[in-house]
Amino acid sequence: MDIQVDCELMEEIKEALQNNELLLAAEKIQKYLDKCNNTPLNIAITGESGSGKSTFVNALRGIDNRDERAAPTGPVETTKEATPYPHPNYPNVKLWDLPGIGTTSFPADKYLEHVGFEKFDFFIIISVDRFRENDVKLAQEIQKMGKIFYFVRSKIDNDVCSEKRSLQKQGFEAPQVFLVSSVDLHLYDFRLLEETLERELPARKRDVLLLAMPNVSLEIINKKKDTLQAKIKYYAMLSAVVGGVPVPGISSAVDIGMIVGVVTQYKVAFGLDIPSLERLAQTTGVPLDELRAVMISPLATKKLTPDLVMKLLSECITTASLMAAEEVSRFIPIFGIPAAMCVSFASTYKILNTFLDMLAIDAQRVFTKALGLDTAV
Repeated sequence: MDIQVDCELMEEIKEALQNNELLLAAEKIQKYLDKCNNTPLNIAITGESGSGKSTFVNALRGIDNRDERAAPTGPVETTKEATPYPHPNYPNVKLWDLPGIGTTSFPADKYLEHVGFEKFDFFIIISVDRFRENDVKLAQEIQKMGKIFYFVRSKIDNDVCSEKRSLQKQGFEAPQVFLVSSVDLHLYDFRLLEETLERELPARKRDVLLLAMPNVSLEIINKKKDTLQAKIKYYAMLSAVVGGVPVPGISSAVDIGMIVGVVTQYKVAFGLDIPSLERLAQTTGVPLDELRAVMISPLATKKLTPDLVMKLLSECITTASLMAAEEVSRFIPIFGIPAAMCVSFASTYKILNTFLDMLAIDAQRVFTKALGLDTAV
């Protein structure tokens, strides 16, 4: 469905450009980008009482259990109703901490009806040591509803194979069971869980989930980079459309503002903004100053402003030349505006790719520092 909508939108953009309706084209490009960035994703975390649901919710959000925004945790059931916890950087991504299945208030046979299963994109069923009758009943009901679900074991032991065989006897042809430590997401099967979600979610929701994921491996950082890089052509198209406006200086002003906004998105996705770094310092025990010390790009180490972006662009001969050529080309009769649009596309495309590369390297350096690995990237 996403692919069909995207193709239709691209045709609409193409038609607007062919008709020289630049403002309409810009509006449609921006609409597409907003839709990509704001796609809702609702993840249900469920299981029996005391299985560690709330801790897992906090871990996925990159938040320590002591954080004031954390889902309450404790040795007994602390969740009385389905409670959404927005991701701190992506409020469109909500992790729902569901009440423990099988409690008096939420019997297994009425559980899905109580929590409103329709709104969830997929379920994660958590168990401490083994999956019990209520977990199996819930999975069977979710399966009947045509929803996706995954089994996650929050205690690490060696009997996963026997657990899978037991689930197969309950009617699950190929049960997917993942061993996950909410304290150390980079260990065990969390990466396999992420890869499975990546394969099975629709493209747009997959991208939203990936960007909201904590950086638990260098591979996830690289996947985030690929996802962000795929959108650059749309920002470059938006720049090109603005480049077609025959007013000297307006293209550069709009481009700089847009670049600041996009690079800010990059910093948040890579966890390089100050709030994300503070949360990482809290959860890993590595001081904030030490995390910041390994970053080398001015985009990450300094306050991101239009002046900083302009300074970095002026230091790059290629991009500075392209931006100057765009302004000059406007005054060429007949072919000036199309030439300016082409140059604007090329310069924005190159700038955003360069800045994305710089921040991805810093994300890798912060990740390796947080895990106490060699910081040489």
